[in-house]
Amino acid sequence: MPPRRSSGAPVPTGGDTPDGVYQRIYDSILERRLPPGTKLPEEKLAAIFGVSRARIRKVLAQLEHDRIVEVFHNRGAFVSQPGVEESQHTLEARRIIEPAIVQTLAELRRPADVAALRQHIACEYAAIEQNDKSTIVRLSVEFHNVAAELAGNTLLVRTVRELTVLTSLIILLYDAPTASACLPDDHVLLTDAIEQGDSTAAAEIMLRHLKDVETSLVFEKSETEVDLTSIFG
Repeated sequence: MPPRRSSGAPVPTGGDTPDGVYQRIYDSILERRLPPGTKLPEEKLAAIFGVSRARIRKVLAQLEHDRIVEVFHNRGAFVSQPGVEESQHTLEARRIIEPAIVQTLAELRRPADVAALRQHIACEYAAIEQNDKSTIVRLSVEFHNVAAELAGNTLLVRTVRELTVLTSLIILLYDAPTASACLPDDHVLLTDAIEQGDSTAAAEIMLRHLKDVETSLVFEKSETEVDLTSIFG
């Protein structure tokens, strides 16, 4: 299993990155602060993070492997920009995979799983109370990663993690103001269904939850300029 944050959510792992550069970039994308198409110059990132360009190159290679970043010869690295078809396929994959995950958790009906999910939800509500928008978004996304981890299939953990961060890019790219974050209330309903062992209800809630995100999307690209120093500095 991947290591956990103090909130109970899994920490992204990006190979040999003890300085946290991978995680900082990953979190900025997950929190929707780093838009699709943003150029990630090695030299500038090395200066911002105070590491060598070789370390940055290694992190970017891992991010490319995870489909979060695209690297082009003679152009450099850019935050991925999922096209309309790829976006639709990403959301379709989530609709297939994630209802099955919560269905499995409901069938297992383990108190420890329910406790972990409720701990995560408590962190979500705490972030809302503090109006910490970046944390609200990150935790709402990571709830899905935690559920996948609890189901115990390491391949699904990696797949869901990839799909959730791509969804963050999709939401930023296709301007979905009503899809800024999952509602913790839905996460409560999901956890209740899991605790009750109601696998059918859990799957139905997750499916509706994901469809709500998809129906809020507008598949027209929006242009946003970003200052890397202000994001990571």
